[in-house]
Amino acid sequence: MNNTIKNKLSILPDEPGCYLMKDRQGTIIYVGKAKVLKNRVRSYFTGSHNGKTARLVSEIEDFEYIVTSSNLEALILELNLIKLHDPKYNVMLTDDKTYPYIKITNEKYPRILTTRKVKKDKARYFGPYPNVFAANETRKLLDRLYPLRKCAKLPNQVCLYYHLGQCLAPCVKDIEKEIFDDMIEDIVKFLNGGYEDVKHDLEAKMLEAAEKLEFERAKEFRDQINHIETVMQKQKIVTGDLSNRDVFGYAVDKGWMCVQVFFVRQGKLIERDVSIFPIYQDPDEEFLTFVGRFYESPQHIKPKEVLIPATVDEALLEKLLHVQVRIPKRGSKKELVEMAIKNARIAIHEKFQLIERQEERTVGACEALGEALNIAVPLRIEAFDNSHMHGADPVSAMVVFIDGKPAKKEYRKYKTREAAKHDDYGAMQEVVRRRYSRVLRENLPLPDLIIIDGGKGQMEVAREVIEDELGLYIPIAGLAKDAKHKTSQLLFGDPPAPIEMKRTSDGFYLLQRIQDEVHRFAITFLRQQQQTNAITSVLDEIEGIGPKRKQQLLKHFGSVKKIREASIEQLLEAGIPNKLALSIYGYFQKETLKND
Repeated sequence: MNNTIKNKLSILPDEPGCYLMKDRQGTIIYVGKAKVLKNRVRSYFTGSHNGKTARLVSEIEDFEYIVTSSNLEALILELNLIKLHDPKYNVMLTDDKTYPYIKITNEKYPRILTTRKVKKDKARYFGPYPNVFAANETRKLLDRLYPLRKCAKLPNQVCLYYHLGQCLAPCVKDIEKEIFDDMIEDIVKFLNGGYEDVKHDLEAKMLEAAEKLEFERAKEFRDQINHIETVMQKQKIVTGDLSNRDVFGYAVDKGWMCVQVFFVRQGKLIERDVSIFPIYQDPDEEFLTFVGRFYESPQHIKPKEVLIPATVDEALLEKLLHVQVRIPKRGSKKELVEMAIKNARIAIHEKFQLIERQEERTVGACEALGEALNIAVPLRIEAFDNSHMHGADPVSAMVVFIDGKPAKKEYRKYKTREAAKHDDYGAMQEVVRRRYSRVLRENLPLPDLIIIDGGKGQMEVAREVIEDELGLYIPIAGLAKDAKHKTSQLLFGDPPAPIEMKRTSDGFYLLQRIQDEVHRFAITFLRQQQQTNAITSVLDEIEGIGPKRKQQLLKHFGSVKKIREASIEQLLEAGIPNKLALSIYGYFQKETLKND
């Protein structure tokens, strides 16, 4: 604990509020809230911690806090700060799973659609449905029962749906608004659980048609009834009423939380959502934060009622969500909450071993690597490699691993500018200089370890730039390969010396992954450059083709091969002037004759 933190801890207030933890770069890595700031923030720096919390505390170099007037204000502020700063240690709801909804559009002549996006467009949305097939089948059923328009844009004449009796043809007929209003009312009733009334009505019509010996029409009614039963009655009723509600349950184990959400629609359990994540504060407060962020997502529409476990602050959550929040005491609703809790316990128990194994292969590997090199745990590793084809088209690449996993958005490619074609040391020196000059200039995160894919020579030129030119002190390691181009040796120190690591260890496996990844990334970039240069060299030989014409030709034909095979007429269709089209065609014709 540094002096800055010690001084701030001594003056923390006995008030509710939010706290923002920062790393050595000044980056906010965690946002939390507390009923009493003094007690909560001090708890991070007293006693012992395990796992994720220990990692968080090890990275904290400073913190800020904001005092609020109530616990509710602290919760709302925490949600806003997490959204603003996106701290890496906070719960990240990155699950991109969206549920299909049925939408009745807010138009003069309404339509029924299935959609995964819920917008504020005054349309009516119903769902979510277990899968897109169920939603589509329900929409098709409603299209058969109610003749709303189907076309996105009104045509100038009636379409097939009119002849099938599934559209009133508002495109050519003047349909009264009351007719559509009545249909919408029936559809809303249907989707809110009133499909039994529709089914009974169809049964009466089927019997009436059969009595009149209209068997084809009776068969149509029977098929519609069967379709209702197939689509709408698959789920078992779990509550006595037909209200929409979300049921939450959670379980905590070893600093991790699992939250299960059951979606109950029209009294039926149709789907669930499962989230497992590490926690750093009181479980009930983490749960409140999770629920608040859960409903910030556009695909999660707030239901009429939310059911929660008995340990949660019911009143606080109700003020936050502005919907009815209940802690059920008995009956089917209580059973639903207990079922959600039970499933959360099972899920966290089953998945925890997998998480631990993944941690061993990633963060655990970083810890093993740091121990072998006798440095702090290298959670951010940047690795460099050079590549060229017999001295031509020299390129370099950098990959980044964070917490033992590739961070592909931070990868970088380099075309060497100053180094000679065969100067591998000069290329490494140039790229390292360009990378960390920019890091200092733009105040980007510094790595905990730099890995050079090469031997002692590449390590030394990198060290000269890092330490002598830029004044940085970052550990630098080198990776040597054997005759089969496999990772064989880790070099470290000044002067560089081999570091013993078991080849079966997670730390050595991480080194292999890093070396393979940086080599793959460099080779891919080299091939792209060679392909680009090959295209450039052919088209640049034709008089009259500049960068814009080149781009125009490649965009239209897609490849040089197709340009070579194009006729004069096809070149003219691509927007090439007549004189230039003749030149291009003539150039490739001469080239073909030479090859023949």
